Amino acid sequence: MLNTRALSYLSEVIRRGSLRKAATHLDVDVSAISRQIRHLEEHLDTRLLERHAGGIKVTEAGRLLVDHHHRQQAAEDAVISRLSALQGLVSGQVRIAVGEGFIGDLIAAPLQSFMNAYPGIELEVVMAGVNEAMALVKDREVELALLYAPPVDPLLTCHVETRQPLDLIVPVDHPLAALGRPARLQDLVGWPVGLIDNPFGMRQMVNAVAHQERVHLQARLHTNSVAVLKNFVRWGTGITFMPELTVAEEVRQGDITVLPMAHRVLSDARAQIVSLTGRELTVAANACLEHLCRGMRFFNADAPRLLEAERCRKTNTQRFD
Repeated sequence: MLNTRALSYLSEVIRRGSLRKAATHLDVDVSAISRQIRHLEEHLDTRLLERHAGGIKVTEAGRLLVDHHHRQQAAEDAVISRLSALQGLVSGQVRIAVGEGFIGDLIAAPLQSFMNAYPGIELEVVMAGVNEAMALVKDREVELALLYAPPVDPLLTCHVETRQPLDLIVPVDHPLAALGRPARLQDLVGWPVGLIDNPFGMRQMVNAVAHQERVHLQARLHTNSVAVLKNFVRWGTGITFMPELTVAEEVRQGDITVLPMAHRVLSDARAQIVSLTGRELTVAANACLEHLCRGMRFFNADAPRLLEAERCRKTNTQRFD
C-alpha cells in the first residue's frame, strides 16, 4: 500500500520545484517532507527525485508515481461527487481558467444562472492567457479552461469548439471600414495599432501572420487588458484585433465596427473548453461544463457574422432551386 501523504508531498515538491517551496506551501517542515519521500523510495527500492546543486529533478519513476496518484485522486473525487448526486446533493468546487476576452460573455448571464441552479457548487475563476491557462489545466490547478486559438496539445481534451475568427476592430467612422473587402495586414501599416501581450492567443496569431506576410506592425499600444484595447478603439485612438463576440456590446451601441481579415490563420480561429486528458471530471465540473456550452455565446454557436453568412447562403440556394 502506497503512503498517500508521501505521494502528496512528492507531487507538491515536483509542482513547486523544491522541497523548501513545497514545505512553505504545505506549512510543514522540510525535514518531514524529505523523510516521507525517503521512506517511499526505500519502500519501492527506486529513486524518485534526483538532488543536485540547482535543485531537484523528478525521475521517470517519480513522474509515473505522481501521475498515478493524480489519477487516483481524480477518480476518488468523481466517485464521491456521484455518490452525493445520488442523494440529490450537487456540491463541490469548480476551478476555471478564463481569458479576459470571454469574461463579458461569461458574466452576462451564464455565471448567474449556474450559481442559481447549483447553490452548492463554489466557482473559482482565474484570469489567464492561453499559455498560462493550458499550464494550469496540466498542473491540475483548474478543472476547465476556456481557450482562444490554442495550439494542439495531446494532453488536453477539447469538449466543445466553435469558429470565432480574429477580426479587425475599428471605430465606426474609420477609413478602413470602407474597404469593401477582408482586410490584410498590409492595409494596416501606418495606422496606430494596439496589441494584446504575447501570452494571449490573439497576439500569437497576429505574430504568426505578420511573420508569414513579412509585415512589420508598429504597435502604438501594448497591454495585457482587453478592456484597455476596447477603449483604445472606442475613443478613436487606434485599431486592434478581437473576436466579434468580445465587442458585441460595443458593436450594438454603434461604437465599433468589426471587419473580417483575409488571412486564413485569423479567419479560422477557434474557441475551446478543455480539460486534462485522462482526468475524470466531478459531477460539479461536468454540470459547469454543460452549462457553459449551453449558456455562453462563444460556445453554443459560431461567430454571429459566420452564422449570418451561412443563413444568406442557404436563402440564396433555396431561391435558385
